[in-house]
Formats: sequence, C-alpha cells, structure tokens
Amino acid sequence: MLIPLQTLVVLYLAFAAKQFVCDFLLQTTWMAKGKCRHESWLPPLLAHAATHAAGTLLIVLLAAPALFWLAIVDFGLHAGIDRVKARATTRMAMNEPRFWWALGADQMAHQLTHFGYVLLVVTHVPA
Repeated sequence: MLIPLQTLVVLYLAFAAKQFVCDFLLQTTWMAKGKCRHESWLPPLLAHAATHAAGTLLIVLLAAPALFWLAIVDFGLHAGIDRVKARATTRMAMNEPRFWWALGADQMAHQLTHFGYVLLVVTHVPA
C-alpha cells in the first residue's frame, strides 16, 4: 500500500499542532506545577493527559474513526511520559542544562508516539 506523502504530512502536522496546543497553550499552571509535586500529583496529570486524549480523539475521528481507541492509548502514554519527566526533574532548576535535556527528551518521546499514531492512522485512511 502506497500512502500519499500529503496524507502523512497533514496527519503528522495535526499531531504536532495538538502537542503544542495541549502542552503549551492549554496546560494550566495547576497542571504544569501540580503534576510535578510529590503529593496530589495525579489529578493535574490526569487532567493534562485528558486534554491530549481529546486532541487525539478529534484527529482520529476526522481521519480514521475506527481508531477512536487511540485516544485512550494517548491518555496513558502521555501521562506516563510526563510522570517520568516530572520525577526526573523534581529537584532541577530551569537554568540547569539537565532540565532542558529532560524537557527535550519528553517532547521527543511525545513526537515519536505521534509518529506511531500516524502510521496506524494511514493504514485506516481510505485511498
């Protein structure tokens, strides 16, 4: 099966835009700071992951509705990736290079996850 390049690009850009919107525009201070706490971190983390799941659901409902379940997968993966980064950076200051390396690794993990979603979606998009 040959997938048009345009389809791949549009889907990847949709997921990249979703990442930017959910991680930077829609993430509240409560979510950003709360998911990094030692206690009571779960509600803010779940709220943040839910915004990502909603974005993924929107994309897949438009492109390949049968893959609606990817929203649940995204919820779990996004929460897991963010929790690992939160635990790794708990005692780091924003001016430390290690903090930015962790943030970069976090964003790369999310984008690689989205690339996997794109590969799944293109197998379900009508030619």
